[in-house]
Amino acid sequence: MECAIVATMKTYPNKQRYYEILRSMSPQEKLLKSFELTEFARAANKAGMRSRYQHLSEREFEQLFLERQKACHNQIY
Repeated sequence: MECAIVATMKTYPNKQRYYEILRSMSPQEKLLKSFELTEFARAANKAGMRSRYQHLSEREFEQLFLERQKACHNQIY
């Protein structure tokens, strides 16, 4: 029996517009946007973890969150 994997390409209709917007931004605006997106991702991650670890106290949760952040930090670079 043969297994076939079918991949579908996701289309992004606004991709070109997104690149145009990025090109029109100053370096300072791009940097500020990167900080904004980083904070958004951090908050989304924290909210997801909080829902998963509801049983932890606030102090225990903060410790776990900081440990996870520290473990992931240099894996991005």
